[in-house]
Amino acid sequence: MDAVTAQKYKHRLRVEREALLARIDGQRGGSISRAEAASGALDKSEDDNAQIQTGRDIAFAINEHETAELLAIDAALLRIKEGVYGLCVDCGSHIPSPRIDAAPHTMRCVACQTSFEQQKPV
Repeated sequence: MDAVTAQKYKHRLRVEREALLARIDGQRGGSISRAEAASGALDKSEDDNAQIQTGRDIAFAINEHETAELLAIDAALLRIKEGVYGLCVDCGSHIPSPRIDAAPHTMRCVACQTSFEQQKPV
């Protein structure tokens, strides 16, 4: 990938990273942790325990997803810095531009991503 195109994606990734961090901060309410916010919002004596636990599970799942997204963005920015952005981390082939346009933090070509997903335990 040429340097001009890589810089375009670098800018886009930085914008996405800042938006994600702002969303995480906003959901946390600033200074308290997301777990504390979820617990405080859901710990009402009239709520049943299953409802409270479900709400907590959802909050934790959202946190895990956002953390994974942030790590993927940071990894993509590192690949740009190292000059290997746009190459599949598994097979080394070029990732097609439409795939990178759809998900600039993608790290695998379609074939390798499919194989990776099939290997993951359910």
